[in-house]
Amino acid sequence: MKSAIRNSKVLALAGATVLVAGLAFTAAEGNSSNDPFASLPANLELSATIRDVRERTNTGGHPDFERQPTAGFGQFRFMVADTLDEDGKPVFRSSGRKVNSVWKDSSNRPIIDPRSYIASRSGDVAGSMSSTDGGALTTNTAFGQWYRDVPGTNASRTVKLKLVRNANSNTYTFNDRTDEFFTSRGGFFPIDGELLGNSGGSTPNKNFHFTTEIDTEFVYQRNSNQVFTFTGDDDVWVFIDNKLVVDIGGVHSAVSQTIDLDRLTWLEDGRSYRLKIFHAERHRTQSNFRIDTTLRLRTVQPPAVNGLFD
Repeated sequence: MKSAIRNSKVLALAGATVLVAGLAFTAAEGNSSNDPFASLPANLELSATIRDVRERTNTGGHPDFERQPTAGFGQFRFMVADTLDEDGKPVFRSSGRKVNSVWKDSSNRPIIDPRSYIASRSGDVAGSMSSTDGGALTTNTAFGQWYRDVPGTNASRTVKLKLVRNANSNTYTFNDRTDEFFTSRGGFFPIDGELLGNSGGSTPNKNFHFTTEIDTEFVYQRNSNQVFTFTGDDDVWVFIDNKLVVDIGGVHSAVSQTIDLDRLTWLEDGRSYRLKIFHAERHRTQSNFRIDTTLRLRTVQPPAVNGLFD
């Protein structure tokens, strides 16, 4: 997956089709008048709430950050419940089941393992996971602090993420490897030198321990190829209408998962729905964050933050 992200920097020849994170993009042919989606906005801007935490070996550190699971690093499922709680936050389910092989669709895109509310399709390929809990989380109480402001435990601020429309396409991408601000930081490091300060004990000197929360909405349009793909590390969970549709838990290198919204059979054509992203960066060495989507996402009012920032 790391190579797939790096390859997104390669320029495609005019008119060529390239595959990134399971989505096909067509390179511009030099004349924007040939773009069938030219009427769409060039960019979408989302607000993300970043909560900074100290890793577990520091004074006041959080037990889930910079901690190796008993089953070892890797991708985990079943860490969170299938629905959000009454506050719109993920619910602790278990310490996670380590994934041995991922579930895929007929286009070879990684997908969430079967849920009662997600339709299966011909060509889906089953993956596998451990039958025992793997220790990717500690306790319900500790996990409850990830996406809530807790004085003395975390500090928060809001950052903006810009999704750019791909040439001749209705697909929007945020990619820390090509975004001007994050490219200069060498990855998804939105709070280097801010809030609780950098992690320490690492090279380069970065802030590696934080969570990301994004609250957006969109209009569902049936049979219009509406998809959402996340690629990155570490944990990420995506909920649509409060139901889990992307499940990539655990401390791991960059991996992808895609949800085709036409699999969500309860969605009604033409209605607005909430999409929420919950992400965590829990381990030193790298931080990757990428979104590819054909959804016209817009930010819902972000929660208040406790950092001294505008």
